[in-house]
Amino acid sequence: MKDERSGYRFTNGVFVESYGVAVGKKEGEGPLKDCFPLVFNDDRLGENSFEKAESRLQKEAMRLAFQRAHLNPVDLDVVLGGDLLNQCIATHYGVRDFEIPFLGLYGACSNMAESLLLASLFVDGGYARRAAAVTSSHFCTAERQFRFPLGYGSHRPPTAQWTATAAGTVFVGREQRKVRVTGGMIGKITDLGICDLNNMGAAMAPESG
Repeated sequence: MKDERSGYRFTNGVFVESYGVAVGKKEGEGPLKDCFPLVFNDDRLGENSFEKAESRLQKEAMRLAFQRAHLNPVDLDVVLGGDLLNQCIATHYGVRDFEIPFLGLYGACSNMAESLLLASLFVDGGYARRAAAVTSSHFCTAERQFRFPLGYGSHRPPTAQWTATAAGTVFVGREQRKVRVTGGMIGKITDLGICDLNNMGAAMAPESG
């Protein structure tokens, strides 16, 4: 149901039925390390490129979500997801083997929120029994995509961000669980005048004036 003041309210019941998370070495050593069920200490995850490693992160996150819920790919009606790379390539190869209908998204750092909102809309509207929201990023692929390949050896400015090496997926459906998605809101595009391409944090979390 659309509410002009607060975005979308899901009135038919949308619940988080399962989830999966896979992260890299740096994330596995951080303050949230105990929250991550799957940590890889090899940035390439045994693959021959960082991009293939990012796809592997998505596969492992999806597999973990299936295991937690005792579900199979046929139990999902649609996957909505993406990543930071051209053509959402990490996600295409990450979810391809599951053979589930797929919609690729490119919301950059908002991608998980975007995919979760759209997956919930599918379920609440009766267009899917169960839908998955999935996203990923990888420090090494993002550096090559947006800044400089690591082999270039460039100096990182003080404002440079550190992109997470991680993937996460959430299954939403109509079966009652402890966590319920009650609604969501689609934001508007706002130009905050941030011109430092190395300081994405200022654009995403500006100081209030």
